[in-house]
Amino acid sequence: MGKLNEQSVQVIDRIVDRHRGRPGPVKLMLHDVQKELGYIPFEAMEKIAAASGVSAAEVYGVVTFYTQFTTEPKGKHVINVCMGTACYVKGSADLLQRICDLTGTKVNQTSADGLFSLDATRCLGACGLAPVAILDDQVYGNATSSTALEDRIKAIIKTESGVQ
Repeated sequence: MGKLNEQSVQVIDRIVDRHRGRPGPVKLMLHDVQKELGYIPFEAMEKIAAASGVSAAEVYGVVTFYTQFTTEPKGKHVINVCMGTACYVKGSADLLQRICDLTGTKVNQTSADGLFSLDATRCLGACGLAPVAILDDQVYGNATSSTALEDRIKAIIKTESGVQ
């Protein structure tokens, strides 16, 4: 694990100071750090623990319990494909493979260019829309029969590569 740069440390310190003394600040601080840095480094967990009066182990437990938190930097665009039972039965494994092929990203990793992170997740809570994928907080239901998700990924690739 590399050392955080000074700018990241300052971001974490501002977040911790903003929430200090408020009730139930751990998850609020974690959300803010994740939003600002794109992930939650261990140094942030230590600062949050100290400011909240809980152990770093407790903060780490919260981070690892909730799937929206990550301890690793993510790509510019994050794709989550549900692999829960309903989605799996309706073809999410094939969808996941198509997205791997389209983005050049391996499952639960970030593409070499840092453009996409692709995560196979468990239930996203939208079983009636199975199979479900989320791209940058946008939910795509019936994702194997709809081209909306793949069209959006292609548009991102086109825009980011500078092709007009």
